[in-house]
Amino acid sequence: MRPPLLDPLFAAVSVLSGVGPKSALLFDRLLTPPGSAARIIDLLFHLPNEVIDRRDRPKIIDAKIGKQVVLDVRVTEHRPPGGRYSKGPYRVHVEDDTGDVQLVFFMANVSWIEKSLPVGARRFVSGRLELYDGYRQIVHPDRVLDAESVQKLAPVEPVYGATEGLQSRAIARAVEAALQRVPQGIPEWLDPTFVTAQNFADFAGALDAIHHPVGPTAIAPESAAYTRLAYDELLSQQLALRLVRARMRRAAGRTSEASGKLIEKIKAALPFSLTNAQRDALAEIRADLASDKRMLRLLQGDVGSGKTLVALMAMAHIVEGGSQAAMMAPTEILARQHFARIAPLAETAGLRVALLTGRDKPAERKRTLEGLAAGEIDIAVGTHALIEEGVAFRDLALAIVDEQHRFGVHQRLALGDKGEAADILVMTATPIPRTLVLTYFGDMDVSSLTEKPAGRQPIDTRAVPVERIGEVIEAIGRAMQSGARIYWVCPLVEESETSDLAAATERHADLVRIFGDRVGLVHGRKKGADKDAAMAAFQSGDTQILVATTVIEVGVDVPEATVMVIEHAERFGLAQLHQLRGRVGRGDARSSCLLLYKGPLNETAKARLETLRETEDGFRIAEMDLKLRGEGEVLGTRQSGAPGFRIARLDVHAHLLGAARDDAELILRNDPDLQSERGEALRVLLYLFERDEAVRLLRSG
Repeated sequence: MRPPLLDPLFAAVSVLSGVGPKSALLFDRLLTPPGSAARIIDLLFHLPNEVIDRRDRPKIIDAKIGKQVVLDVRVTEHRPPGGRYSKGPYRVHVEDDTGDVQLVFFMANVSWIEKSLPVGARRFVSGRLELYDGYRQIVHPDRVLDAESVQKLAPVEPVYGATEGLQSRAIARAVEAALQRVPQGIPEWLDPTFVTAQNFADFAGALDAIHHPVGPTAIAPESAAYTRLAYDELLSQQLALRLVRARMRRAAGRTSEASGKLIEKIKAALPFSLTNAQRDALAEIRADLASDKRMLRLLQGDVGSGKTLVALMAMAHIVEGGSQAAMMAPTEILARQHFARIAPLAETAGLRVALLTGRDKPAERKRTLEGLAAGEIDIAVGTHALIEEGVAFRDLALAIVDEQHRFGVHQRLALGDKGEAADILVMTATPIPRTLVLTYFGDMDVSSLTEKPAGRQPIDTRAVPVERIGEVIEAIGRAMQSGARIYWVCPLVEESETSDLAAATERHADLVRIFGDRVGLVHGRKKGADKDAAMAAFQSGDTQILVATTVIEVGVDVPEATVMVIEHAERFGLAQLHQLRGRVGRGDARSSCLLLYKGPLNETAKARLETLRETEDGFRIAEMDLKLRGEGEVLGTRQSGAPGFRIARLDVHAHLLGAARDDAELILRNDPDLQSERGEALRVLLYLFERDEAVRLLRSG
């Protein structure tokens, strides 16, 4: 139950004066995911991204291009559209003693322009100054005022990110009404000495300060008001993580002892030795399994570092101890591949493995479910199907979640809940920067696989402009003659009128015209059976080119594939490019990755492609990706709908993480049920930032 004190903040934006049904829909579109209604708290957390500073009124010659400016000018000429350009813009020329500017109005209201900007009048004009065809211009000034009116304006006006049909000024009016609804008497959840040391206002004061900026620096992420709100959000998140962990730890764990004889059988069947990193990770996991505390561990490793093998050995430890294990993957392709990779090795150790997906035939599914319930199956590999109702294990002791960032916290816990105090291991093939490990996985212990198995070939990575696509096609034709297999990755499934990105279906048709039936196609909209058939044909060599979307980004393993072509590489994130490149170089032949890009490249895209050419170190790439894109994109939370931060920015506020983590640990050590005065205030904080699940865990114990 949310504290009644906060109810005004969780009311719909539509209750605010001046927000009618039409504009309420625009606020929904601006502030919330599709299908959700915007609330007052969403509006208050929509912070201004710049200001119009009317205190400084530069001369035209000194005004900065690309910035909001206020110019003190004289109107010199009107140029209405005419002749061949009758549908063109209406232009008004203004000047001061240092230069001139064109005011540009499309779909002009001529009578308003003539009344507001009479020739010879002095006016104060506010808007974004641009350079077009060598001329300074302001398109649709946001204010045109005389000397008397300009005195009544706020000297500093916040500017908000807007959406079509909803301008910054309308948002500012709604924010003003929303601030009136911030409750009096919100308790202080921060330690008083910390508040004083940081020179923080209280929560309501910080909100007010950032929405009523006194200058450009007042809205900067480094400002005291912004930092206060960011710290509040980081503390709520660290506290929630620790409450999840406390719940995991509070539930009595189980000890799982094993001599390691099944692990030794698996090792004996391998054509190579484990890396030192694999040995260390396995030792850490086995120590957790033998402990009477529940394991909650993240196993992260670069592409091809051998996570699946470590996971199999962890499952073998559990089975030797007399229990069952399960591994859940986010896609059917990946689940089937894990099964194909695990099954032969498991068989050598006498482990009984089954696959469970949403596409199993009823009779096959029935057999699997009966086998799990009776304990006749030791290891289940599958998709979300594993956490459905009706799936019961005789004794699940280890739950492994692969590519965990594609699942929410509750989904990864749901698999563990299929067993009595089951240990949980989550895995990711996307190396995660240390900051994000602390942020998103603060509830876990971490093992990292930083080495690649011996024999892994370096990958020759080159950036090629899309104009040279003909040369690329000729080169892959030559490679095919010597038996090479090629991935060709496109960013969309089908061509659309609004985008010029290469489409997988179009590119597939082009390549079929050249190479005939040696070209296959796989994408997320294909039926499961068709996807499997396309993958099987590529794995067997019946097709030599596989045109694909990023459905092949994670886990797909065809050692014979030696060429990766990524079309429109400039549109992909750095970690995603690294993942895709990791699909080749898995055998003993030399491999290459061609990054086809459409210029001109912006600075971010250029930095991505250069980083990829310079290094294959996934951890270094992950750190660069965080710098370039921010935490939500790096973890995939923007796409998956998982909550990133609404206010905190890790590129700016990472230094606050340590303090928030230490504070959360200290709070829960002294007040594990948040019953003290500060504890009650912290419950308000958790609800405010919608960490309600953490409060529910407190109640359920």
